[in-house]
Amino acid sequence: MITTVALEAGYWSSVGRGVGAIVLYALVGLGLMLIGFYAVDLTTPGKLRAMVSQGLPNAVVVSAAGMLSMAFIVVLAIYAQAGKLSEGLIAALIYGLVGIVAQVISVRVIEYALGIDIGAVLEAPEFSTDSLIVAAAHFALGLVVAVAIL
Repeated sequence: MITTVALEAGYWSSVGRGVGAIVLYALVGLGLMLIGFYAVDLTTPGKLRAMVSQGLPNAVVVSAAGMLSMAFIVVLAIYAQAGKLSEGLIAALIYGLVGIVAQVISVRVIEYALGIDIGAVLEAPEFSTDSLIVAAAHFALGLVVAVAIL
């Protein structure tokens, strides 16, 4: 017995548009996460990329939290545009860039207010609870910026 599947007219073009949107948003998200990483790297003492490559635990924790917070911002920028691809891409880019600036400044203020020497924390070969405070600040500020998009 042969079974045929009937697809609605325009099904494949709709799938194609969806795949295209995924690729474009992934590229914007990747770009924003890289920009965010380098913004944190530029504003912290030492070379964050090298510290992450060396597997220094505090550098890894802080970097991972920064990436997660950028993902929140991009996800809510996409969600807020409700299917409008060009507007969603532009909003994700703008909100992401503003979020990066807000996050970097805010985290540096929190580190200063709490007396955290982020350079020493990131370079330490052993885990420091101060890295959790900085990571939480990244995470929380990413959530704040993301929800502000809505």
